[in-house]
Amino acid sequence: MTTIGSDAPIGVFDSGVGGLSVLLAIRDELPAENLLYVADSGYAPYGDRDSDFIAERATKITEFLLAAGVKAIVVACNTATVVSIAKLRAWCPVPLVAIEPAIKPASVSTRSGTIGVLATSRTLASPSVARLCETHGSNVQILLKACPGLVEQVEQAELLSDATRALLVRYINPLLEAGADTLVLGCTHYPFLMPLIREIVGPDIAIIDPATAVARQLARRLVGNLTTSRPDSLADVRFFSSGSLENAQSIISALWGENVRVHSFG
Repeated sequence: MTTIGSDAPIGVFDSGVGGLSVLLAIRDELPAENLLYVADSGYAPYGDRDSDFIAERATKITEFLLAAGVKAIVVACNTATVVSIAKLRAWCPVPLVAIEPAIKPASVSTRSGTIGVLATSRTLASPSVARLCETHGSNVQILLKACPGLVEQVEQAELLSDATRALLVRYINPLLEAGADTLVLGCTHYPFLMPLIREIVGPDIAIIDPATAVARQLARRLVGNLTTSRPDSLADVRFFSSGSLENAQSIISALWGENVRVHSFG
């Protein structure tokens, strides 16, 4: 068996650029770790794809990350998690950490007893979300809201446009009118829309983004597997995309907050 060194990278992937919100949380939590990010933007959004296609892409990306020598993989995509995480865990030889809608913490923290979940159609239709609702919804009302079009707006870096605002108002207002005091961001693209979301809902509505919780779970798994990088090491971040490299270069640099080089992934 090949031994993976402590300086091996952590692989992170999403259907597109949304998982950068998780990557940023991982960098904050584990600044010494080398990171390798794959944006499958050439096939985004996953939310309207069938399950077999999503599972096939998740498998291909996981195989690519393993070939690159990663020591752990983070599935930074709610849709990929609910569709394929069980199959990936059955054969993936490194620790897998996955994101899912934060329905449990929302159900505990709500004051009104009503929470809203914003996510893609595929995520909300999954057995995993049904299980979360059944497990944590006995004493709260859980309103599920599919948000077609929001992923595409983030993929185009349309974070503050009138069109994006109009979509958010259309999806969020019915939840607020129904009494939701807590919103769950059930897609990793949506945290990049936080300024607009906060503007729409005001200061009193709780907004839950599970990215930090995922980063902390990753940190626990790394310590448990004795693979945490030395704190004095210099972290390297590499980016790959299956979409247009020119577009990826521009959008990932904007969302990441600095100019980056993006490599092609098939």
